[in-house]
This record gives sequence, C-alpha cells and structure tokens, in this order.
Amino acid sequence: MVTGVPRLRLFVEDTLATDARVALAPEQAHRLLHVRRAAPGEPVALFNGRDGEWLARLEASGKRSATLAVESMLRPQAAESDLWLLFAPIKRGPVDLMVEKATELGVAALHPVWTRHTDAQRLNLDRLRAIAIEAAEQCGRLTVPATHPPRKLEEAIAEWPADRRLIVLDESGRGAPIATVLSSLTDDRAAILVGPEGGFAESELDALRGLAFAVAADLGPRILRAETAAIAALACYQALGPGGR
Repeated sequence: MVTGVPRLRLFVEDTLATDARVALAPEQAHRLLHVRRAAPGEPVALFNGRDGEWLARLEASGKRSATLAVESMLRPQAAESDLWLLFAPIKRGPVDLMVEKATELGVAALHPVWTRHTDAQRLNLDRLRAIAIEAAEQCGRLTVPATHPPRKLEEAIAEWPADRRLIVLDESGRGAPIATVLSSLTDDRAAILVGPEGGFAESELDALRGLAFAVAADLGPRILRAETAAIAALACYQALGPGGR
C-alpha cells in the first residue's frame, strides 16, 4: 500500500491502465535507477498527458533498462490551461529557464518565432522538450507542453486563429497594464508573445497593434530581460487570467 504521493514521477508515452507494463527508454531508466536511486518495488507515479496519473512499481531493472508495473489510477485526466507562449529564441541558459518556468506555470504550447532582432541562430528542440518533460514531472501537472518548430513571426501571425487573443508584451510602454488586459479575457484561448533581448522592431510593433486579435500589454516601468518578462507575464496570467479568477 502507498500512502501520500510517490517521491518519483515520470512522463511516459505508453498507454496507462491497470496491469500494464511500461519499459523505459535507456536514458530514462538511467535517471530513475542511478540518479534518483529507485529501489525494486518502489512506487512511481506515471503520466502520459492522456490517461491521468497512475501508480506503478519498479518491477525489473538492468544496467540501462527498467520495467514498471502499473497498478491503479491516482488522478483522472483533467482539463488544463490552453495558453500558448510565443517567444523569440535567446541564449541557451535563459531560454532553458523560460521553458522550464513556462511549463511550471501551465503553458500548453511553446512556439518559437524568429523576429527582426533575434540573435540566436539555432534552437535545440529536443533539449527544450526534455526540459519541459522534467519540469512537468517536478511540478505535478498531467501534461507536457507541445514544442513547435520555430518559424518567422510574420508566418505565425498570417495563420493565427481569429478566436485566440494574442497578448503582446510591448516594451515601448504604450501597452495597457497587464492586469487590465488579463481582466478583459473571457476564456482561456490566449497566447503571450515576448520578443528578443533587443526588443521588437518598430515595424513589428506597428503591425501587431493593427491586428484585431492582438492587444499590447505593459509589465511596468523596468526594462526586463526576455525570460524575465515571459515568466512575469505567465505568473500574472495564472493569478489574474480566466483560470485564476
């Protein structure tokens, strides 16, 4: 019998159901056995973003292999936030932090966008996906945000769904206070857009301000780094957006 929440929690791709067996990938088995020091028979909470959270036990293990036996459901799958984060790729450390905290704060999808002043030339999506998975395991959510390939901001805007509100973090100071913007939202279909370290080009801000589905938001008087602005806006959304009111 297990009392309380298992100390170990893993995201898996397998279908979860009573009496199922889950064979971990070598890198995941290594982390469970040699980093987290899981012992035979130890309870592990499993989730896959579809079937809820399940109690499993470490059944068998080798040097780089582990099999878990699924026993019973801990939590049913529940609806989560539908918030997207659009961000201009920045340096590795800051973007890793942004993805980790965005996952903890409930973002449903990560959309990198190239802007005029974006400095980063490459983005390792596999690494960002791994960071998001680890953050989801740690924070207790039942899903992992979708990680989309980067594309130009103009392309993302051209295909934007008209019923999804786009909150543009406008560093020029001409946006409405973010609390005011968030209080006007009536549902969870929204996205937050944060620019690169050099800020948006004026032509980009002008184009964004002209969109019917976009609204400019201001985070206050200080100049924030891109990752700080994203985290601050997401925390405000969690507290003041439709799901937090």
